[in-house]
Formats: sequence, structure tokens, C-alpha cells
Amino acid sequence: MPKILISDKLSPTAVQIFKDRGLDVTYEPSLGPDAQELLRIIPEFDGLAVRSATKATPELIAAGRNLKVIGRAGIGVDNIDIPSATSAGIVVMNTPFGNSITTAEHAIAMIFAAARRIPQANESTHAGKWEKSKFMGTELYGKTLGLIGCGNIGSIVASRGIGLAMKVAAYDPYLTPERAQELGIEKLDLDELLAKADFITLHTPLTDQTRNILSAENIAKTKKGVRIVNCARGGLIDEAALRAALDEGHVAAAALDVFAEEPAKENVLFGHENVVCTPHLGASTSEAQENVAIQVAEQMSDYLLTGAVTNALNMPSVTAEEAPKLKPFVSLAENLGSFAGQLTETGVREIIITYAGPVSKLNTKPLTSAVIAGVLAPMLQGVNIVSAPAVAKERGIVVTETFTDAAQNFGSTIQLQITTERYKRTVTGALFGGAPRIVEIKGIEMEATFAPHMLYVTNDDKPGLIGALGVLLAEAGLNIGTFNLGRNEDGAIAIVAVDSEITDALLQKVSDLTHVRQAKKLQF
Repeated sequence: MPKILISDKLSPTAVQIFKDRGLDVTYEPSLGPDAQELLRIIPEFDGLAVRSATKATPELIAAGRNLKVIGRAGIGVDNIDIPSATSAGIVVMNTPFGNSITTAEHAIAMIFAAARRIPQANESTHAGKWEKSKFMGTELYGKTLGLIGCGNIGSIVASRGIGLAMKVAAYDPYLTPERAQELGIEKLDLDELLAKADFITLHTPLTDQTRNILSAENIAKTKKGVRIVNCARGGLIDEAALRAALDEGHVAAAALDVFAEEPAKENVLFGHENVVCTPHLGASTSEAQENVAIQVAEQMSDYLLTGAVTNALNMPSVTAEEAPKLKPFVSLAENLGSFAGQLTETGVREIIITYAGPVSKLNTKPLTSAVIAGVLAPMLQGVNIVSAPAVAKERGIVVTETFTDAAQNFGSTIQLQITTERYKRTVTGALFGGAPRIVEIKGIEMEATFAPHMLYVTNDDKPGLIGALGVLLAEAGLNIGTFNLGRNEDGAIAIVAVDSEITDALLQKVSDLTHVRQAKKLQF
């Protein structure tokens, strides 16, 4: 009988679901912060169900020699070391859509709190003061609500904002014009949104691209008197810069549910009269906690009892019979998607995937999901092979599969065509000895393996580029693993695998070389 440990506070419904399915459950919600006790007892369990208090560190994962699955009741998995879990063969699951409405509603509540200074007025009134003139607020009616991020939660906030007769605009590289029109909102560039919005609310994951997206520079671009709300992730706002803007009166108010360091015992924003703070309450409603608890219990039970995988962040949804055949193609599909996604800088409108040869006869659903996840992952933290199709649909991205069983030079091939607001790009891959490789990019035939650190360069087909590029890499102390070239009448492409990370400074030097059209660093 599989044994489950629940080490964080979870709804009793989850405990009952595990029991009803015949699993042995230990419910110890106080164990979450107790790393040493967890290390001691974890070896006896097959599954670990957590929220955010438990830290599934590499040490804990290594100690869990019988662990097969870790389930997160919620969406964020910052507390789980996914690479370590993957290396140990442990499936990591989350519940990405269980608390969307609750989090969106908290953002709306914070907008009201910032607009009408409700917490401050409440404190003053409880103190026996009657400072009616001190707490002059502002109406939401007719104001512009600017969303940074318009995915599942952002789109719910948009609908609520429209219901309050606000004008709603959004900055989101993955929001298509068609989806924006469907939501009834205006799609803007970030600078346009900063200058136009009366209220700015954030709904994006924390990634390298979004960290400090509201920097001192960007806060300075906002309209004077703007009010800023963050119920998404700490680290999206430069907190010191926000404090300075509040002190200067440029930002009228801020309402924050998340902070760069949590638990937030101290913060530069604490104590400011125009700041409302809550202790990461975005998902804290009984309904949301019930939803995510039920989902994680059902998902973990299904996996341990039948092998079914749902909402896994490190494993595709495939049956035991399909897994051996699909595994190398899943790797190829995800790498092709990641290649295209890392080169994409504007909103994706359409993804066309062509399966050719014997692969066209397999169950391609997990392959298509792997492609989509690869395309979206560079910008959207938490997108996985299971949730990727729903995320693409939510954002108005059209995904089309085509099939041909015609013989191919490489046996089976997968071709990916990405249509964005600016261009179309194709990339084709195949398996050589079971390993994924690129065999075509934008109509140019070439052969390139995927490596952890790669440099992608498009250029005019003129002499001297290869030598100049080699000199720059040598000067930077980067050893070349492979150097792959291809060309046609429109130009040339170089894909270079190097042994260590490419710095931004080196990338700029490559971009400045004569005849270079585009230079991007890629990671796989």
C-alpha cells in the first residue's frame, strides 16, 4: 500500500480522498518547517503532499529513497527542487488552476484598498479619530487599469475591471491581438502601459525577464499619481525604488501581497502611510484551499495506483505502454519548441506542427504538448507539458497538427512553424541514434545537436564572419564544442555550442560584428 505524507496544512477532504483510494496517509501539518524531522522520516514514504512551508530540497529528495511523487497543492513550486526530483525519478505535480479566482479577487480587493485607503481609515477610526478629510480617495470608474501579464489570473482581473467600468489595457508578449479583442481590452507595449495606467497590477511569474520589471527606470515612466498592486510574485518590483517614488509623491499608493523576501518580517515599504500590505493571502480562501487539496490528492492517488500523470512539471502525460516509444520524441519536441521560444520576442499567433514518417502514427498529443511547453516556457514560469495546451488556448494561440507518412531522409521528423506578429519561422528536427538534432532552420538545411549553452547567429553570407566569431569566443575564454553552419540565397546561420555560459557583453560584441543580423544565446 503506497504511503503518503502530508507535511503542510491541507483540507481534511484531501486526507479522506487518499484513504478512500486505499492509500496509507500520515497527516503531520506541523512538519513543514522542521527540516531535520522530515529528513528522518521521509525514507518510508512514496508520496509527499505539500503547500509552501515544506522545502523539498536536494537533501530531502535524496533522503526520500522511496519517493515517487511530490504534489504541490497550489501553483508555485519555488519550494521544490525540480531538477533534483527529476534526476531521482520523482514526478512533481501542481494544481495550476485551483486558486485563480481567489487570487484575482484579492487583487481587486487591493485595488479598492489602495484607491480608498480603507486599511488606514479603519485603523484611524478604531483609534477614536474622525479624520474624514484625511482619507480622500479616488474612483475606479473611468480609470485605466494596466495589467502586466494577462494569463489565467490576469484575464479574470481584466473582466472584473471591465465590470467596474474601468478601461483595461495589458502588456503581455504572449497576448495576441485576437485574445485581447475577445477580452475587451487594449494590448500595449510596456512603456505605453506605464504612461497610460492609473492603476497597475502585476500577474506574471518571476523569471529572468520579469525580475524587477517595475524598476526605478520603469516606475519613473509611470503617470504621476499611479497606484501599484502586486499579488503575483515578490521580486517583480524594485521595492527600494517604489519606496522612493512613494516618498516623492510620484506613486500615490501601493498594495502588496508578496515581497522579495518572505516571510517578510522587515521591508523597506513597511510603515509607509500609503502602502497596504498583506501576508501572501492571494490564495487564502476556503474555496481555493479546498479546490487545490482535492486536486492534489486525486492526482497523486491516480499516479501511485494507476501510473496516470496529471499536471506534472517534469513528465509528459503518457501511458506505461506508450512511454518507451514516445520518450525520445518528447525530448526532440520540447527542444524544438524551446529553440523557437527562445528566439521569439513578440506574441505568438499560431503554431503548426508537422509529423512526418513513422512518428505520425504515434500518439502525438504529448509531443504537441511538449512543443507548446517548450515555446512558452522561456517567458511563462510553471508552464508544463500538461498545462501548456490550455495556456495556449487561453492566450488565443492557434495550434495545428498535420501528418504525413511519406518517407523522410531522417526516418521521422517533427517540423515546427511559429507565426508571430512579425514573422514566420520554421525549424525541423529528427532523431540520430535516439538523440534529438536540428536538421533545418528557416528553409536552410543543417545538422546541429542541442547543448546546454549555444549561440545562434544569422548573418549575410559574406567572408570573414566565422573567423571574427571564433576570435571573439576565444578572447572570452569559451571553448567551442560544435560549430554548425548552413546557408541559402537569403543568408546564413551558425549554431555554436560552447562549454560555458555566454555573457550579455559577449553577445553584444557578436551582434556588433559586420554582417550579423541577429545573435541570441540559447540554453537547453
